[in-house]
Amino acid sequence: MTGWHASDHLVARYADGCLPEADAWSLEKHLESCGGCCALRVSRAVRATAAGPALDGIREKILADVRGAVPADPRGAVPARVPEAAPAGGAAVPPAHGPVPGAPDPAHPAGSPVRTRPRVYRWPSAGPGAVHLLWALGPAVRGAWLPAVLLVAVGAVALAHGGGIANARPWLLALAPVVPVAGVALSYGPHADPMHEITAATPSAGLRLVLTRTAAVLAVSLPLLTLAGALLPSADAPNAAAWLLPGLALTLASLALAGYVGLRTATAVTGGGWLCAVLGPVLTAPGGLTDELGERLSRYLDGAPAQGGWAAAAVLCAALLAARRPAFHFLEKS
Repeated sequence: MTGWHASDHLVARYADGCLPEADAWSLEKHLESCGGCCALRVSRAVRATAAGPALDGIREKILADVRGAVPADPRGAVPARVPEAAPAGGAAVPPAHGPVPGAPDPAHPAGSPVRTRPRVYRWPSAGPGAVHLLWALGPAVRGAWLPAVLLVAVGAVALAHGGGIANARPWLLALAPVVPVAGVALSYGPHADPMHEITAATPSAGLRLVLTRTAAVLAVSLPLLTLAGALLPSADAPNAAAWLLPGLALTLASLALAGYVGLRTATAVTGGGWLCAVLGPVLTAPGGLTDELGERLSRYLDGAPAQGGWAAAAVLCAALLAARRPAFHFLEKS
């Protein structure tokens, strides 16, 4: 929380719905950490509009449903304390709170054993920052994508060392740049997040949430696939880390293109384009598939010119992504 607070004019325009979207998102983000503005001013301003009676009716209905769902106490209701009679010529004596020292306790007669309530250990809860982070990373680290990455990495190593495949690294390098692209496609949208409609309406949605989930995908896939590539035997294929810049460039290209055509279409175009460019000529080549794939990957990945080209492509895609930032507020909303 900062020292800035929303002005009355800004709150009134927000309540009327005439505030620009960028300013409304900024105000909503501020209200997440400023209870004073939210409870005392914005809520009052919204209730003063035409939607106020409807909001009050919804609130009362929710409270009634909650009260009806609370189970009754089997021990019966606790009788309310009745104020003691006022002494003659004096003011009323307020009800006493708690037992009077020295007075007998009717709940525990003399001589009866005193029951003590067992102590219950409570695990420390995570702070709000950790909860927000876990919520943001949710679809990126669960579901079928994470087991698929593990299957690709472990399966490649198992086939190379247990299946007798002596030159398996080129095949892993050909598929590795597509894995984070597929992870990004499966991390954002109604097909990946059951709460996507609610998430898309929050001020934390848009490019910030997409980048958070993309970072989670890269944090999982990059080390796993690079380590698996280093464990694979290969005679003339590029080194195990040669796919990192192409994978990053393809991921940023998918995000930049998503601002125009949507996330799933963009990832299908970039991932499919890479597979067609790498595997298409290999499948039609007359020679051995693995040897041809190794030579093609060497042209695409090996050497300073190739890596410099991928780095330049990544920077260009990042600049285009920043320019298309407003489009991500409406990404995958239907």
